Amino acid sequence: MEAIEALKTRRSVRRFTGQEVPPAVVEDIVDCGRLAATALNLQPWEFVVVTDPETRHRIADLTDYGKFIAEAPVCIAVFCQRDKKYFLEDGCAATQNMLVAATAHGLGSCWVAGHKKPYADAVAALLGVPETLALVSLVALGYAAKKKAGPKKRALEEVLHWERFGGR
Repeated sequence: MEAIEALKTRRSVRRFTGQEVPPAVVEDIVDCGRLAATALNLQPWEFVVVTDPETRHRIADLTDYGKFIAEAPVCIAVFCQRDKKYFLEDGCAATQNMLVAATAHGLGSCWVAGHKKPYADAVAALLGVPETLALVSLVALGYAAKKKAGPKKRALEEVLHWERFGGR
């Protein structure tokens, strides 16, 4: 799949078939995350891939809007070094790269917030992550149970401004 097509067709998926995702595909998706833009090339990220059903259920139970993680065959937890100035931006860039890579691989995915959530430390503890790292996001990943059209997005003309706000 071409990059532009993957960007324009990516949708959040919360229902999965349960079919196993090949480890090589998961590794390629994480590799795309690791290659994201990063301030000062600090690369503050660490990725924890969770395929164990019991652990995914425990993560899902901790979240407020991520209950579907229990049914996704893969959950990727994105952590970043909390002492790096732009860790949140870098972790978000890595997360977005993985969402697009999942689409390119024919998979569905959904980003679940991590940073500033009351469950962030509990997820980190569950996964044995050191306190020096902050949870940025959780990515549910798998084959979509059904194809669906995405939500209506604002038109380009509504959001694009040339030279100054309201321009052109």
